[in-house]
Amino acid sequence: MNRTMIAALVSVCLLPAGATAKTIEIETIPVIPAPETQSPAPAAGDLDVPRADETTVAAPQDLPQVLYSTAMLPKAVARMHAQLREAAVNGDLNRLRMVLESNEMPPTLSFGEIGDPIDFIRQSSGDGEGYEILAILADVLDAGFLHVDVGTPQEMFIWPYFARYPLQGLTPDQKVEMFRIITAGDFAEMQDFGAWTFYRLGIGPDGTLHYFVAGD
Repeated sequence: MNRTMIAALVSVCLLPAGATAKTIEIETIPVIPAPETQSPAPAAGDLDVPRADETTVAAPQDLPQVLYSTAMLPKAVARMHAQLREAAVNGDLNRLRMVLESNEMPPTLSFGEIGDPIDFIRQSSGDGEGYEILAILADVLDAGFLHVDVGTPQEMFIWPYFARYPLQGLTPDQKVEMFRIITAGDFAEMQDFGAWTFYRLGIGPDGTLHYFVAGD
């Protein structure tokens, strides 16, 4: 029943007896239904799909992990590192001789025949006494290093890490670190050659010093 019919019936019911009902015009007010509630559009950050203006960033090139803390070295490797460094920073060639002679095998100090290792170090040193080579040894051992060929017979801890690191990928801070060991001229020559040719040192996981050598 609509509102007009209800209003008319109410009017008739309220009239006194014998009275004549008058016709009353009643305006019908249409009822407009409320609009359906809509969920707000999700924010761009709530979507799982990439936005059109997002740019995909490529993953950086995989580079060898450079290590600095000798605390993670195997005990035998840490012991050899400490003995070599102690002899180097103290300028003690006699101590260095003891370390080399205690090694499981004679380490490679040159790609040719050298005779007595300490005499060879003296002859190779710019000062003629071996102290320049000891300074280089100390700098090399203080640099970052790499643990390479893990799980193979060639597994080695190598100082400095530049010996097995892409030279073209060096960051500015790495170049500063490198120039504490070599000169800009050395670096230019190695870039032309395509590899590190300055001194590098390798110690096996059992603590054996395999080489302290320069050249290609």
